[in-house]
Amino acid sequence: MLRSMTGFGRCLVENTGLTQQWEVKSVNSRHLDLKWRLPANVRGLEPRLEKVVRRFASRGRVEITLILQYAAGASPRLRFDTIQASAILDSLKDLARSRDEMFRPDYNALMQMHGLWADNGDEQDEDLAAQLEEGLALALDDWNEARSAEGRALATDMYSRILRMEEWTELIMERAPAIKEERSQQMRERLGEALSQYGQELEETRLLQEVVILADRLDVSEELTRLATHLERLRHLLQSGGDAGRRLDFTLQECFREVNTCGNKLPDVQLSRLMVDFKNELEKCREQVQNLE
Repeated sequence: MLRSMTGFGRCLVENTGLTQQWEVKSVNSRHLDLKWRLPANVRGLEPRLEKVVRRFASRGRVEITLILQYAAGASPRLRFDTIQASAILDSLKDLARSRDEMFRPDYNALMQMHGLWADNGDEQDEDLAAQLEEGLALALDDWNEARSAEGRALATDMYSRILRMEEWTELIMERAPAIKEERSQQMRERLGEALSQYGQELEETRLLQEVVILADRLDVSEELTRLATHLERLRHLLQSGGDAGRRLDFTLQECFREVNTCGNKLPDVQLSRLMVDFKNELEKCREQVQNLE
């Protein structure tokens, strides 16, 4: 199943003496970029929790927030970095003195600086770690459900566009021989008119050579075959799901290449309008794909 890289998930888990509230939100990104907001006493578990996230996602900028609420008497002990705090206060005091201003430390503001707080250095409780891994997995399940719902909507939209482009490809295939015939006839008439001005007749052998050269220039059979194959590949990728975003994007680029070549080779007003519509549909598909994992 295709998943969008944009999504939101949350869960609330109540354990004995502990309540954990997780929130997961994400936007699109080329790689998996994790941003953690964890309480100071469990920041040491970030590497273990990252392994859990990687089971659920491969791309996207993901922001994960955890709020812990402990029962009375069960709160963990934290260590305040007094050395770092003293250095901060001394620097601020020196700054105030250099400006000839009075300095009064705001200890409440100092208490809000998360970088000054850490766990007490004891080894993490394995039961707590297991509970947090379980809670995070539940939040990621909820997040993936939201991403899958959006992925289905994007896939449905893209699928209808691909069907439309397949119909256009068949129209180009049907129109291409007529264009070659029209251009050959135009060339015959122009050569005849040019030669008649000098009292010369059009040689059939020479005409056939020019027609062959022109037909080769106007031949888009290979491009149309590849284009049809790429469109079929797009449908297959949409149905296969998984982390198909990069493969879809690459295949769409190949479709652009073939459509551009066809447009350059076939000088026809009717097809020119169709090529513009074709490129617009491809561009809309590419915009959709940018949000897929």
